[in-house]
Amino acid sequence: MPDLTLHAHPLSSYCWKVLTALYEAGTGFTYQHLDLADPRARAEFYALWPMGKMPVLVDATAGRTVPETSVIIEYLDRYAAPAQRMLPGDAEAALEVRAWDRFFDLHVMTPMQKIVGDRIRPADSRDPFGVAEARRTLDAAYGVLETRMQGREWAAGEFGLADCAAAPALYYADKVTPLRARLPALTAYLERLEARPSFARVLVEAQPYAQLFPRENVG
Repeated sequence: MPDLTLHAHPLSSYCWKVLTALYEAGTGFTYQHLDLADPRARAEFYALWPMGKMPVLVDATAGRTVPETSVIIEYLDRYAAPAQRMLPGDAEAALEVRAWDRFFDLHVMTPMQKIVGDRIRPADSRDPFGVAEARRTLDAAYGVLETRMQGREWAAGEFGLADCAAAPALYYADKVTPLRARLPALTAYLERLEARPSFARVLVEAQPYAQLFPRENVG
């Protein structure tokens, strides 16, 4: 078995995506809490991955550093002998899973992060046009997903990579552009994700840091 270390922060949505896959598959790993406010920790992390984006997986056995969440999860499927795979073996089914994984990252996670990121900008540097555009993107994505989730339990076949992407994306998106009061199929899907033991564990572990989530600007 590989010797795995995940460099992550318990409030990061993309870290949640990988943690959900790790917990779902029962894969053993060491959690390296990443505090980018600490200059030494920041320097060490940027030496590990110069792009500075978390999470990053280090496989000490193979001598490999693996960035990018979807790639990390596929790497775990291939090399960590998980109890449950996050991608199906069938090529066509795997292509569908990858497509919905990209959908959640690009059309839900990205605009959500745009809205949240704007909240921590100085008042004179905020981007109301960009935030409005991000909200329009989220609303369009919600419409696609409300149709997609009609009669479905998970995003693409069995629980897997796409659902690992969906869980943090929808959880945080609901905080910035609420969906629960108006989209019954998508709401039911989000509630299934929150009840899934792997993602429920992620939420519990994040709770001590919840107060750090940026609140909406009021001025």
